[in-house]
Amino acid sequence: MSVPVDLASYKDTLLVLGTAGVVVPVLHRFGVSTVLAFLLTGAFLSPGGLGALVPHLPQLSYLTITDPERLSKFAEWGVVFLLFIIGLELSFERLSTMRRLVFGLGGSQVVVSAALIGLVAYALGQPPAIALVIGAALCLSSTAIVIELLASQKRLATSVGRTTFSILLFQDLAVVPILILVGILEPGNDVSIVTKILTALAQAAIALIAIVGVGRFLLQPLFRLVAQTHNADLFIAATLFVAVSTAFITAAAGLSLALGAFVAGLILAETEYRRAVQATIEPIKSLLLGVFFFSVGSQLDIQSLIAEPAAILATTVGLLGLQAVIIYVLARLFSVSKSASIESALLLAPGGEFAFVILTLAHASQLINQELMSILLTAVSITMALIPACAKLGRKFAKRYVPAPKIDPELTVTPVSDGSVKALVVGYGRVGQLIGDMLTEHRVSYIAVDRAPNLVANARREGKPVYYGDVTYAEFLEHCGLDTAKAAIITIHKESEIDAIVKSLRKSHPNLLIVARAKDANHARHLYEIGVNDAVPETIEASLQLSEAALVGLGVPTGPVIASIHEKRDEFRTELQSAAKKAGTETRAFPRKRSS
Repeated sequence: MSVPVDLASYKDTLLVLGTAGVVVPVLHRFGVSTVLAFLLTGAFLSPGGLGALVPHLPQLSYLTITDPERLSKFAEWGVVFLLFIIGLELSFERLSTMRRLVFGLGGSQVVVSAALIGLVAYALGQPPAIALVIGAALCLSSTAIVIELLASQKRLATSVGRTTFSILLFQDLAVVPILILVGILEPGNDVSIVTKILTALAQAAIALIAIVGVGRFLLQPLFRLVAQTHNADLFIAATLFVAVSTAFITAAAGLSLALGAFVAGLILAETEYRRAVQATIEPIKSLLLGVFFFSVGSQLDIQSLIAEPAAILATTVGLLGLQAVIIYVLARLFSVSKSASIESALLLAPGGEFAFVILTLAHASQLINQELMSILLTAVSITMALIPACAKLGRKFAKRYVPAPKIDPELTVTPVSDGSVKALVVGYGRVGQLIGDMLTEHRVSYIAVDRAPNLVANARREGKPVYYGDVTYAEFLEHCGLDTAKAAIITIHKESEIDAIVKSLRKSHPNLLIVARAKDANHARHLYEIGVNDAVPETIEASLQLSEAALVGLGVPTGPVIASIHEKRDEFRTELQSAAKKAGTETRAFPRKRSS
């Protein structure tokens, strides 16, 4: 006899998985970031979104979130594993070098932002205690979204990454005192402020000392023991146990779950198992972070937005503007560059996930009423949804203030042809350097050009005929000796740039032999259409060289192998040229030049 299944209890989980597996990939195809896709979908499927229509269309209940609060508790583990990964990327040594930014800039930001936001709330009529709680809640940014954005762009090690992470780390540390403050301000609380603070600090110190002390002695032997079993499942279990158990220890001491996981990551970062642990936890972290973003979206109160649009809009704009100004000014005072300060300010201006925790606790402690909490949480949700847009805006503004690089004297040298140049090499990376060496070995004079300043300067100091410039400009081409040169060899890898160079060269020198690097067969076919004499597809050439190495290694005589490889290469070339002709371009209008 089958046991009846309560499908409603699994509905929220199914909606989250459907969002991650179907909705997010579809929206990503239209250029919507993963974070924003989860936020928007969560808001759409929330009780205040699609759920508002359930009384009129009961069937929609199957497509709406039933319990956003329960989902948010589960989603918090996304932030926990994110901080665990960040800890793996750092170490105690690296963290100590950042202490000036963490405690100086981060501490200043929390104090100044909380004070100014609180003063604004007080000026708008809120009592001092409530204004202080509002300032403390709204001064915190979103660790999960900001760090995930920077990590996906591989920019955590940049100036922007270090600045934002330092501020976010101190904000996470500040959550504990803020929660203590809410408890102290609770009406009817007669416990001494000093007693509460000392008790909380003692618990936090004991927890952190226990994690660091025990972890340094036990974690490495534990993972060595698990690794010796050669069982991937046990390694995953051990990794999850370490991350979750340390999170529980700090939570029991009154700290955040994420802080314990971060410290565990710091300890493991100093072991040889760092990369293996990171690879194990990354997929779990990504999925749980998606649940977190979905949960934040599901808590967006659309009905409150409709009922109090002016108050929510004013709170949203005011928070973004005030936080951006404060963070920018403080970052500049701590000698952060102007471009990094601008980008960091716009990334951290929106509110964060801890505002939900602090304001909910304040409401439960009867410090703020339901209406005020709804307005504040809705405004915070909107600012969090705007983080991807703020990030793009920040990068755009920051680019205007990136200092111009110092011009190396080597780059001011322009090519001057004496009529002896036989080849032009476009691009002097690894491929271009090898071609230049081969041309020199066979006594073929050449000029190479590139747009990487450091590469050109280093090559010129070695006496190589390499110049800084862009061959798509006709004025520059006049100095490259193409009037007497017989060939141009294009070695760069960006398709659009290759196409532009080929068109420019073919237009100005119709009889020039052009040999170009191509990404694949389709790109090679296109290059033949626009006028190259030879295109070398990377994928095909790699396949031919692998085949040659494998056949020779298997004992097939070298001569026949090389002959067959050349024959196959000619077949590919003929096929691509024929396809180009069928496309309507006379690729053979330019005489093919072969060496004898």
